[in-house]
Amino acid sequence: MTTVALAAAMTLAVIVTPALAENDSTVVRTQDGAVRGTVAGAVRTFGSIPFAAAPVGENRWRDPQPVTPWRGVRDATTPAPMCAQGAGLGQPPSQSEDCLYLNVTTPAGNAHKRRPVMVWIHGGSFTGGGASMYDARWLASKNDAVVVTVNYRLGVFGFFGYPGLAGSGTFGIADQQAALWWVQRNARAFGGDARNVTVFGESAGALSVCAQLASPRAAGLFAKAIIQSGPCGVDAPSPTEPGRFVHLWKPRAEVEQQGVGTLGCADLVCLRAQPVEKLLTVHDQFSSPAYDTAVLPIDPVVAQRTGRMHRVPTMVGTTHDEMTLFVPDAFPQPVPDAAYRATLGALFGADADKVAARYPVNGNGDARDEIATLLTDKSWSCTATVTRTELDRHARVSGYEFADQDVPMFFPGRQPFPGGYRAFHASELPLLFDFGVPLTAGQRELSDYMVTAWGRFARTGDPGWRADVQSLVAGAAGPADFEKDHKCDFWGSL
Repeated sequence: MTTVALAAAMTLAVIVTPALAENDSTVVRTQDGAVRGTVAGAVRTFGSIPFAAAPVGENRWRDPQPVTPWRGVRDATTPAPMCAQGAGLGQPPSQSEDCLYLNVTTPAGNAHKRRPVMVWIHGGSFTGGGASMYDARWLASKNDAVVVTVNYRLGVFGFFGYPGLAGSGTFGIADQQAALWWVQRNARAFGGDARNVTVFGESAGALSVCAQLASPRAAGLFAKAIIQSGPCGVDAPSPTEPGRFVHLWKPRAEVEQQGVGTLGCADLVCLRAQPVEKLLTVHDQFSSPAYDTAVLPIDPVVAQRTGRMHRVPTMVGTTHDEMTLFVPDAFPQPVPDAAYRATLGALFGADADKVAARYPVNGNGDARDEIATLLTDKSWSCTATVTRTELDRHARVSGYEFADQDVPMFFPGRQPFPGGYRAFHASELPLLFDFGVPLTAGQRELSDYMVTAWGRFARTGDPGWRADVQSLVAGAAGPADFEKDHKCDFWGSL
């Protein structure tokens, strides 16, 4: 066979005729080219679909660029790779800088009408995680919905800044918008309704939803939003000023100055020449999205307070015991009762006595559970109340609290915690996505309830409960006395 003939035969082997694409449910034609996924049981899955060009070489630290269309059928039977990151909370490390891919899960059957689309933004402190950690088969099959899980650049690759560098501090946020634009162009091909897109995320993914709500460039890209354990104003103790709590977001100038001198480089040419493994040594230093940028011109906390957010139905929720996941990392050794007051002094400065009076030690000899409770209340729960209140001035807002105390700890390597981890940060995720976590019969019923509520919200903007905040507990879902439980009047008075 001649070289020309061989090339022709290979080309014919990968081109799909229109008739084949129409009759094969595993093949979908996107605007960039055809993809072949997998049908398994009640769902179809498509993995590793590119939504932007590889952010490598000159595209490193550049807003996402268009995909080059392809001929033939692209294999979409394997999940998207994880973006470059270190190991953390059970996530494997990755050195994949070429990672701007998404996964799509749909019901296996034909759509009788356009399906709602749910776009998931993963968490991981803006330094870890990935789209393929989230098996969306329940949300897709039980709600007749199209679920898209997306990657975005992380850490030093996604939130790096440098003086004069366009897009400083927001490359990861821009990636998410590129994925949302991909959904607008391609939802119909997968049976979805581009006019009915819900963007939802947890932790850093929830804060990403806040960023998209505040970004003028995201106008029209989604019709609803869900913020899970990442209220826009979530804060943390300042490492340098006792009594001061700081938000995650940083002004662009600060992020750009932070990038000066990184890895000893004097310019971007040097930095773009650095290998992935060397950049990963400073990865976690860049974990705050920047505002005062083209993508995010305003601090999302200010945008929320002043109503400069996209006015769409929004659901805002937290877990009852968010901080039990994090306190053991900050305090790996027990905190004796005698050291509790000094610890509060380092956290709250002059307000420490007031906090100690409202959160007295319980006498178990280790005050870390009290620290977890009060920081959950101050930084997460009551902050979520503020988010709901401020967003509710302009659009319909629903609330929930995941309060089931018995979800197994699925992050590996965790040490025992006084009183147990209870409804820790991210503990609701195995009830929405199939993590393979063993659930009790009651938790499986709660999972069905939650999956249905999330799907109903995606379809209609209403999760189906009348409570301001619905408590989600196996066998006992119902209204929560949220602000009283978390002492929000007290925290509002400080």
